[in-house]
Amino acid sequence: MADYIEPRLLKGFRDFLPNAEIVRRSLIENIENTFKSFGFVPIDTPAMEYAEILLGKGGGETEKQIYRFKDNGERDVALRFDLTVPFARFIALHQNELTFPFKRYHIGKVWRGENTQRGRYREFTQCDFDIIGSNSPASDFEILFLIHSALQNLGLDINIHVNHRGLFNRFLSHIGQIEKSVDILRTVDKLSKIGKDETYKNLCGISGDVNAQKILEFIGAKGSFNEVLDCITKLSGGVCAESQRLSMLYQFMIDVVPSSNKEPFVLAPSITRGLDYYTGVVFETFLNDMPEIGSICSGGRYDNLAGLYSKNTSIDASISGVGSSIGLDRLLAALESLNKLPPSNKCSAAITCIDIEKSGQYQALAAKLRQEGITCEVFLDAAGNAEKQLVKQFMLAEKKGIPYVIIPGVNPLKDNITLREIATRQNKELTLNEVLSILPRSFTKK
Repeated sequence: MADYIEPRLLKGFRDFLPNAEIVRRSLIENIENTFKSFGFVPIDTPAMEYAEILLGKGGGETEKQIYRFKDNGERDVALRFDLTVPFARFIALHQNELTFPFKRYHIGKVWRGENTQRGRYREFTQCDFDIIGSNSPASDFEILFLIHSALQNLGLDINIHVNHRGLFNRFLSHIGQIEKSVDILRTVDKLSKIGKDETYKNLCGISGDVNAQKILEFIGAKGSFNEVLDCITKLSGGVCAESQRLSMLYQFMIDVVPSSNKEPFVLAPSITRGLDYYTGVVFETFLNDMPEIGSICSGGRYDNLAGLYSKNTSIDASISGVGSSIGLDRLLAALESLNKLPPSNKCSAAITCIDIEKSGQYQALAAKLRQEGITCEVFLDAAGNAEKQLVKQFMLAEKKGIPYVIIPGVNPLKDNITLREIATRQNKELTLNEVLSILPRSFTKK
């Protein structure tokens, strides 16, 4: 007898039972439909890449969290920690096969060896969407508006916090701290986690007391979008290309969001994004009803990222990109807390099995229902006393959450049908057309 192997899961990894997976896929479908409505197209990339591809410019934090190992061929490989870096490699490898500007979305799993917490796991799903091949502020805004639309379609009340890494760098240059920008940006990026006092202490260690105070003044600017923009523009030395871009984005925001509504876009100078590859506009999205869960969608412009994987310096215009990522697992956790999860839709009906020899006819009857957009399961087993078997099948339907059970006649394709409503325990003898008029549709018939 084989030795017993205890079934267990790695920490930070999960199984999804049917109810949870149905909800998860429904959410993905909703998000994907919004992506498609904006003209974005799907791609996919391998879960595993050469480590040097993933670590090309990810930063120190990334290297600590990456799942990296030698494969059987002694190659240095790693699991992808996000979908953006593989996308940059994808663009460099397939640029001659694509039409730019290229708008893609990619929904897939990624892996990070970080501490687990609510809505945060070591294996999780990201929903990425990017525009590459355009440096226009219109492309920055389309990503912002797509975030707004995708989350609004889920019934969520959100605020999108926007900043410009270029303007922050201009400010750091203005106060003589640009050479320390990487450390400063990463410190500021942790402000919401460690608080103002600890951030100030860390900044003092990097740039001194005076400069730390100036940095806190910059990232702490408050007020309306334009008031904050005026403040940080002055602190950066005056009007510049970066401040003008933010001003233009704000005008786009006004154009699409009625003035009577609460503005969903906030200029937040403390938003910097920790990864090194961001070069322009950056953004994070928060739920107004649950801000403590953190950003559920973040991203920015990464003009130079794809260029790391290309020797052709003449394609700079083609590798300018902007994109964002929805963290599906964190979003699911938030929706569950807010009681806004999509319904766990099951089959609309089940067909009982009374005579195993008529299983083909039961399937033919189910096919007629499916042609009308009705999801239908055919039960597979019948033995012994017919009445007892029916009771067992009613109980099975109830356990599975199926609202209706169809009991076919002697001739399943011609005789009237007995339709049982599980909730009320009531039976009705009906024609097939009458049954079709009662059962709920789960999809559009073809």
